[in-house]
Parts: sequence; C-alpha cells; structure tokens
Amino acid sequence: MPQENYNDLVAFLTVARERSFTKAAAKLGVSQSALSQTVRGLEARLGIRLLTRTTRSVAPTEAGERLLKTVGPRFEEIEAELGALSELKDKPSGTIRITAGEHPAISVLAPAIRKLAIEYPDINVEVTVDYGLTDIVAERYDAGIRLGEQVAKDMIAVKVSGDMRMAVVGSPAYFGRHGRPETPQDLTGHNCINMRLPTRGGIYPWEFERDGREIRVRVDGQLVFNTLAMRIDAALSGLGLAYLPEDQATEHLATGRLERVLEDWCEPFPGYHLYYPNRRHASPAFAVFVDALRFRG
Repeated sequence: MPQENYNDLVAFLTVARERSFTKAAAKLGVSQSALSQTVRGLEARLGIRLLTRTTRSVAPTEAGERLLKTVGPRFEEIEAELGALSELKDKPSGTIRITAGEHPAISVLAPAIRKLAIEYPDINVEVTVDYGLTDIVAERYDAGIRLGEQVAKDMIAVKVSGDMRMAVVGSPAYFGRHGRPETPQDLTGHNCINMRLPTRGGIYPWEFERDGREIRVRVDGQLVFNTLAMRIDAALSGLGLAYLPEDQATEHLATGRLERVLEDWCEPFPGYHLYYPNRRHASPAFAVFVDALRFRG
C-alpha cells in the first residue's frame, strides 16, 4: 500500500470506532466533508465498501469490520509505542560522559552523583579523571569540569563551586625535623612532594599571591605523584610538604595530623566551571545533571 494510504486507514479506523463522521472529524481535527472524502477514496482504491452510511448512523461493513479487527490493533500498538517514545523524551535517562581533574571529580562531581543516582536511577554517569585539557567535542564527552580560567571562550560555562584556596601542609614530625618556611622562596630548601601535570609540560610550580604580588616557585623533593591521595598520604607520613586544595586538608588540619604554613600567601581564586559546547538539544538527563551541579552559594 502506498505510504499516503496510512493516513486514510487512520481516518477509516477512527470513523469505525466512533461510529460517527462528526465525532471522528472532531477527534482528527479535520472537516467532516474532508474526512468523508478520504474514506471514500480508500474504499475506491480497495474496490470494496468499508462503511454503511445512513442519515442516522455509520457502521462497518463485513469487510470494514474485518479491517477494523485486524489492522486496528496494529495501529494501536504503533500509537502506544510512539507515545512511549514521547514520554522517554521527557524522562531523565541515558548516559552522561564527563571529563574532570581529580580534585573536581572528588569535591564537585562525587557529592552530586551520590544524590543524582538515588533520585534518577535511569541516568548513568561516566566520569574520566584527566588532568589534560581534553577536547570534549572530539572525544565525545557531554561536558567537562575545569577552573574557570581554563575554559575556552566558545564554551558555555556554569559555575559549580565557590572560590578556592590552596594550602601548604606538612606533618608535625616533618616540621620538628626541618623547621617551617616563612616565605614561598624558603620552600626551595624543603623536601616538597611534587605533582606532574601533562598540560604544564612537567612539574607543577606552586603558585602564591599576597597583596597583588604573584610568585611561582619550582620546588624540589624526593617524591612526585599525580594523585591527591598519594600526596596527602606522603605528607601525613612526614615525607615532605604538600601543596593541596584547602578542602582536601581541612580534616587533617582539624585533627592536628597536618599543620599549615604560608597561609597568608594562599589567596582565594575562582573555582570550577562545568563547560559544554551548546544548549541545543540538551537531553532531560543532561539538564538535570547541570542543575544538580550548579553552584548556589
């Protein structure tokens, strides 16, 4: 059957179910005369009468009744499936792929995911921890999280954390053996636990600022790690000084297992942003995800 005849079948089925051209026309949003002409065209193409019409009623003929019973349920299945697809469009579900550095993955993503996973069981989140500035379009990520200064200008950016501070920390045992640095330059005489980042081309310099004066110090030491956990553990073990996001040291500072130095040289700076290419065709799942991460402080 030609594709255009599917509409004719829908017209016939509606009239046959409603037993009325008037009611069927209202349901389909067409005029009664247009609907009658459509059904007559279908009958002409099939070469058989499908409806018996009187001034008072409309009823399927034997052929019409057969068509109603055989084709009708199939169209109902199609309509039901299309309806289900429409509901799926508005239901938060699917997989969201995110790339982020280790710290935002721990401090921003993890708390949001814990809540999101419970409230929206049909949303799957895949997180890749990567210190590099990943091309999220080329690598087919939905979004990334980086410091605001690292987000490209052509990206949409959503603030997902408050301002941040860094902290230089060490164990009481370390300070007992080596003393405390009084200025950032003093760090060159200490055993510092370094971090290597692929985007920096080598060892990450420790950055400080006070009263508008910025200093970058390239420290030295026995240990180089690229994970927060190993740097924290090494500092707790008294193996050197670590340069960490402040929130990752708070608990250990409170218990006295770590102590802080150069605090007046660690000024706040803008925090993390979620970034993605555009707002077009954002899925309900992605919209829910962005809202869960949005900073409201």
